[in-house]
Amino acid sequence: MSGTAVELDQPKARIRELNDALRREMTGGQWLLTPGVIALGQEAIMAAIKAVQSFDAFTPDNDPYGEHDFGSVQVEGETLFWKMDYLDNDREYASPDPSNADLTERILTLMLASEY
Repeated sequence: MSGTAVELDQPKARIRELNDALRREMTGGQWLLTPGVIALGQEAIMAAIKAVQSFDAFTPDNDPYGEHDFGSVQVEGETLFWKMDYLDNDREYASPDPSNADLTERILTLMLASEY
C-alpha cells in the first residue's frame, strides 16, 4: 500500500467496480431493505437510497480491502449501514469468485445501525 490509496489487484478492482454499479446505479444485483428501514417511511427510504448512492467517503480505515462494500450514512437523525454480500447463483453459499458477475449474486443490504 502506498500513501492513503489502496492498491488493488485486478479481481479487487473488478469487485469494487461491480459494487459501485450496484450502489450508485442499482444495476448488477439486488437491494434489500430491512424492516427497520421500511418502517421509516417512503420519504426517508428515498433519502437513504440517495445517501447511499452518493456515498464516496471511502478511506483505508473504513474500506481496508478497497472493495467499496460497506458504509454508514445519516438520514433524518438515524444512522444507517449498508453492506454488500456476494453469494453463489443459488444463494446458498458465498460466491466462488466475487469478481465474476456471472458467478455472483451481489446483494446490498440497507439497515438501521441498531439492526446490525
